[in-house]
Amino acid sequence: MNPGHDSTTVALRADDSDEDVATLLPGETVSDDTSKSEYKKLMIKLGVSFFLFGLINNVLYVIILSAALDLVPPSTPKGIIAFCNIFPALVAKLGWPYLLKGRIRYARRLMGCTAISVGGMLVVSLSDGLYMRLLGICMASFSSGLGELTFLQLSTGYHPPSVAGHSVGYFASGTGGAGLVGAFLWWELRGLGVRLGVGLSSILPFIIPITYYFILPRPHQFAVGASDDDDADGAPLSASYTRLPNEEDPDIPITEPEANVTAMIALTFQDKWRLAKPMLTRYMLPLFCVYMFEYTINQGIAPTLVYPVPSPDVHWLMSRIIKSLRDYYPLWQLVYQTTVFLSRSSITFGLSPLPERLLSLPAIVQGIILTVLTIESAVGIFGDDHEGISFAFVFLLISLEGICGGLAYVNVFYRINQEKHDTHGAHPERAKQEREFKIGSIGLADSAGILAASLLAVPTEIELCRVQVARGKTFCQSL
Repeated sequence: MNPGHDSTTVALRADDSDEDVATLLPGETVSDDTSKSEYKKLMIKLGVSFFLFGLINNVLYVIILSAALDLVPPSTPKGIIAFCNIFPALVAKLGWPYLLKGRIRYARRLMGCTAISVGGMLVVSLSDGLYMRLLGICMASFSSGLGELTFLQLSTGYHPPSVAGHSVGYFASGTGGAGLVGAFLWWELRGLGVRLGVGLSSILPFIIPITYYFILPRPHQFAVGASDDDDADGAPLSASYTRLPNEEDPDIPITEPEANVTAMIALTFQDKWRLAKPMLTRYMLPLFCVYMFEYTINQGIAPTLVYPVPSPDVHWLMSRIIKSLRDYYPLWQLVYQTTVFLSRSSITFGLSPLPERLLSLPAIVQGIILTVLTIESAVGIFGDDHEGISFAFVFLLISLEGICGGLAYVNVFYRINQEKHDTHGAHPERAKQEREFKIGSIGLADSAGILAASLLAVPTEIELCRVQVARGKTFCQSL
């Protein structure tokens, strides 16, 4: 703020987004009260936008998993649905950041993701054959993976860092909410059948372009009303206005020298490896381990955590929740999804992010939970005659599992989003591409962990069931 003036200098950085349209020119001023009020409104709109991005981008993934029993014949292993629902997403997260060069055209990419998602769900709903339905699932999965890394990359264009962190926090919260919303939606739609139920869900992806064009604030707008101490990197908000060519916005003229300079800027594979190498152990390995342990628990161990149906006389509360043996697994999934949503929303709830040195802690705790639940399933830590204690124990561990998974996700992406970048002397377009690549390159870690878990879960479930039957506990065979 300039001393002696009741105004805030507005500085614009058109390199923050490939679609910035400057509404205030450098040097123009607005009153403090107006700035603060507008700034709060912009933050609300930003949070809502990224929450919707995370929710809609991931909700189809959950709907497909929830509908797995209805999508394939009884003789088909349900694991094939999980594989088709994650492998194309892994391909997208691996291919786009590492193989493609140059600037990201966010509008074009998001419109493409929307078209692929809608097309995939329509293929699933209109086809009766197994292979066509698997193709539709693969299309939706690919779009979800590409969409996730795109939204995370989009968040890096917002400044100061507090605004960028705000967008990541709400995106993570939306992805957590997708678990609850997706399961609920399919519970309501399943009575309509696959053709109509899945067909109606194909409308959901249209929310993404609507949000992008009509709700999402553009990065340059946050120069209005932001205070200097919001910038954790210490870069003053009154930095000089630097405009980059914007081929997607015809209202901003592009000079030939600007276009030529920007067109030549693209990260090479060597550049990307130099950026990715330090992140392998700092960010990717913890995220990979958390998701491998987490989904091995969910798909391989949780189906075997079955106990006798509680008697109302002995366990009045449990008996109200568990009516049959088939109620245990959905309950564990509900507990897991709820705690994932809460923990992924931790930053939006105002809780402090984990320190960088503790990012591996959720993976360590998750590994301990995996070990303990394996022992519980195999031998019964409290014995088969104490199902009440065993139920409470498993409930607690599944809750902790969801908390660890959610904290790992939101904190890893929050930390990489908040990293300081040494851009001294670098062209703004190059610095922008480096920020986008770094956050986009990490996404393959969680998908690779889920894929590894899908390969481990089947033999794990079979072996644990065999061990239970050997000691006389046959519940897993009757499911």
